[in-house]
Amino acid sequence: MKYERLLERFLRYVKVDTQSDPESETIPSTEKQKNLGRMLVEELKQLGLEAEMDEYGYVYSKLPSNVDNPYRIGLIAHMDTSPDVSGKDVNPQVHENYDGKDIELGEGVVIKVDENPDLKKKVGETIITTDGSTLLGADDKAGIAEIITAVEYLLQHPEIPRPEIKIAFTPDEEIGKGTVKFDLEKFSADFAYTVDGGALGEIEDETFSADAGKVKITGVNVHPGYAKGKLVNSIKIAAEIISRLPEDKLSPETTEGKEGYLHPTDIKGNVEYTEINFIFRAFEVEELKEIEKLLQNIINDVKQKYPKAKIELEIKEQYRNMIYKLREEPRVVDLAIRAAKEVGIEPKRTSIRGGTDGAMLSYKGLLTPNLFTGGHNFHSRKEWISLQDMERAVDLIVKLMELWAKEKK
Repeated sequence: MKYERLLERFLRYVKVDTQSDPESETIPSTEKQKNLGRMLVEELKQLGLEAEMDEYGYVYSKLPSNVDNPYRIGLIAHMDTSPDVSGKDVNPQVHENYDGKDIELGEGVVIKVDENPDLKKKVGETIITTDGSTLLGADDKAGIAEIITAVEYLLQHPEIPRPEIKIAFTPDEEIGKGTVKFDLEKFSADFAYTVDGGALGEIEDETFSADAGKVKITGVNVHPGYAKGKLVNSIKIAAEIISRLPEDKLSPETTEGKEGYLHPTDIKGNVEYTEINFIFRAFEVEELKEIEKLLQNIINDVKQKYPKAKIELEIKEQYRNMIYKLREEPRVVDLAIRAAKEVGIEPKRTSIRGGTDGAMLSYKGLLTPNLFTGGHNFHSRKEWISLQDMERAVDLIVKLMELWAKEKK
């Protein structure tokens, strides 16, 4: 095996519970993320690199260049796992020489081939899954394992030219806070890549543009026994707003590709006061604003029916499509595509129906597209990844670093 420690690393990382918490006000949102951070610092030091974890749980390291006047290229992955499914007591299962059939996990969970067409291409490979009780954590511990393995390989092969490689492992990406305390000055890269993508060959240079919305509804609470003509129930108003959302379009469950949506994510309240949280997503900012206008129009109509109620929509910008920034320096994506081709991978330039740390970083001045890890069914008990695809991800990283080492400033 070309990368002897890749599987061992990955299996070790996924067993560390690093689930982030969207309700937390601290950074990192959960202290347990630092357990993996400390492990990674020690591992990087054992490779002979300088490494540290700061008070916010960010791990920083670097591999010096072996060429003159090099670019400084960053490699980034996140340590936390999704709050959607438990990441505690992960028990990874290694299926060697996969036979092409459905993979039965525990607790009645089955990864079906007809629902996972990429599985059909993995016969004979080694597939890693959960035992059905948790998510796996390939998002993004596969990316961490691939980065460290690529760095180790470059250390073992000094004949391969390399730029100065900046390494960062971040907390809280899954709750949209992965770059809140990211120290760009300390990282000091010219360009970077997140290794946080999905299927083999995917190189992602486009994300949604995203806003968050909060509908605040203030009703009038009166004793229900004496409420006729007086009580205005904010819960019912909230229900009416949600009932007026489009049924056959503009929702996550009815859209794909480049289609945007508005999505109520949670609701809480009582008779007097209720809040509905929304997220808005579209690739183009103009479409994003049209979707937000649709919700505002619904609210305006409902206001007329309930004149005694107060209904407000607050909108907060989250992130913007990183392609607008990446177009400023096409080499960042072009070299990744070239690297894939040179190691025999068919590159698939794709868009993310979501966001990445790279989108945030690109707008902070560090252009950062996203590279595949090989993972599938992220945030799910049916999560799986091919070891061979992980190896190809390492191949891509190594070749990409070699190409950057040959680029002239």
